Amino acid sequence: MAKEISDRVLAIAESATLAVDAKAKALKAQGRPVIGFGAGEPDFPTPSHIVEAAQKAASEVSNHRYSPTPGLANLREAIAKAATKDDGLEFKSEEVVVTNGGKQAIFNT
Repeated sequence: MAKEISDRVLAIAESATLAVDAKAKALKAQGRPVIGFGAGEPDFPTPSHIVEAAQKAASEVSNHRYSPTPGLANLREAIAKAATKDDGLEFKSEEVVVTNGGKQAIFNT
């Protein structure tokens, strides 16, 4: 018996972000000079202090759960303080929501 793919799955379109990224990679492979603004992947290795902090956080059992929907309270507080210090913007931590990228932020609004 042949398995069919549902119409809903077939209707899923390619991500525009990934399409732009694929085009940039193809042009780079041809030797063309390209500045990629597609997927937002850095073209440099993650700094070692960040890798070490991520490894430490991953080993802590308290981090083996979903975080609160708006983000971790201490992170939201730090972002609010940084906005004031760096940009002169005043936010309460309750006004800050942490997302895993721009698409999620737009989707959530």
